[in-house]
Amino acid sequence: VQLVESGGGLVRHGGSLRLSCAASGFSFDDHAVGWFRQAPGKEREGIGCFNDYEHNNVYADSVKGRFTISSDNAKKMVFLEMNNLKPEDSGIYLCAAVSNRAEFSPLRAGVYNYWGQGTQVTVSS
Repeated sequence: VQLVESGGGLVRHGGSLRLSCAASGFSFDDHAVGWFRQAPGKEREGIGCFNDYEHNNVYADSVKGRFTISSDNAKKMVFLEMNNLKPEDSGIYLCAAVSNRAEFSPLRAGVYNYWGQGTQVTVSS
């Protein structure tokens, strides 16, 4: 299993970025892909989860209406479109995978088995 994030960078307050997560070694049929962010000195925060099996994406309240998760199943890619970015959105963004064939908490980092290395997002004020 491998997850590789890309697309991070420096953006101004109110700007947009699109992150990508390239997945391999598992199927979207039996694994959900979550997005998380890690800011210095803070706990890893669940941003959203792509669950193709449930045909349902989940978002944290802090990003609802601003962030959107989509996928290209043929290319095994999951995307995180981030709009109206704020300085507090800064951090390392990671994607992760977990089996979706049992009930799980989609925004809880501890349930995920596989992680990418992350990509840095910095939002300037």
